[in-house]
Amino acid sequence: MRSEESLDLRPYLREKKAIVDRTLEAHFPVAEGPASDLIDAMKYSLFAGGKRLRPILCLAGAEAVGGTETDVLPAACALELIHTYSLIHDDLPLMDDDDLRRGKPTCHKIFGEAVALLAGDGLLTESFNLMTAPELVERVSPHLIFKVIALISKAAGYRGMVGGQVVDIQSEGKAVDLSVVEFMHTHKTGALISASVASGAILAGGDKSELEAITSYGQKIGLAFQISDDILDIEGDSMTMGKESGSDEQKGKITYPAVIGLSKAKQVQSELVEASIESLRAFDHRAEPLRQIARYIIERRK
Repeated sequence: MRSEESLDLRPYLREKKAIVDRTLEAHFPVAEGPASDLIDAMKYSLFAGGKRLRPILCLAGAEAVGGTETDVLPAACALELIHTYSLIHDDLPLMDDDDLRRGKPTCHKIFGEAVALLAGDGLLTESFNLMTAPELVERVSPHLIFKVIALISKAAGYRGMVGGQVVDIQSEGKAVDLSVVEFMHTHKTGALISASVASGAILAGGDKSELEAITSYGQKIGLAFQISDDILDIEGDSMTMGKESGSDEQKGKITYPAVIGLSKAKQVQSELVEASIESLRAFDHRAEPLRQIARYIIERRK
């Protein structure tokens, strides 16, 4: 039964972000030795000011089914490594060729293209080291850890994020229908967001019905989140976002507003958010952070 208990999301996001940041900082060594430039590049992008949405969703997914952040923190942090690697690679000249990310020069602008490429590789592979960390293995059944690794691997690879990125690149400047845009968004962005919240629920011991509901929630907010990015690229403030607005149109990117118009894109986004909240109707107050995060997707400015 759903609780009507309200939650001020901002302190919740700050608290969880601080926990994730402390864990990541403790995990990464001081940059020294022959590979110090690589470690510096990895840490530069990792601590460049991200919202930590994916790890926070993982923590909130665990809480929704009665778990705790301790149950899932290594996996939550691993998700941020995967997300950051994807941003480094997206920004490279052979991909989106972006100069700014979160208001700072992109990784390749500071460290060069080769080191930036390898920094992304390093973050991706280190994510699997985190997902098998002793503190996680000691608390959670190996069966559940294997299940989560399989889920995240699928979401991050050619069946998910990487597959969506290919469609994004190959569709630039082309006229496409909505099904192509939806495929790209649900794979490039939505897959890892959905896997993030589902991973938390799995590791915290959620049952089949809980996992199905949370997966449905994650799929809907994943698509809504990317539509929000499409809208912000048109209406957002460059200073607030930390990157140039209007770049999607300049590069001929396929987006929801480009295909169905800005007004219709906002309507679809709103419907997805409401449907995601409805997916959680059987959950009590412990799922309130997930409900509020869904609403935050529309309200965010960066």
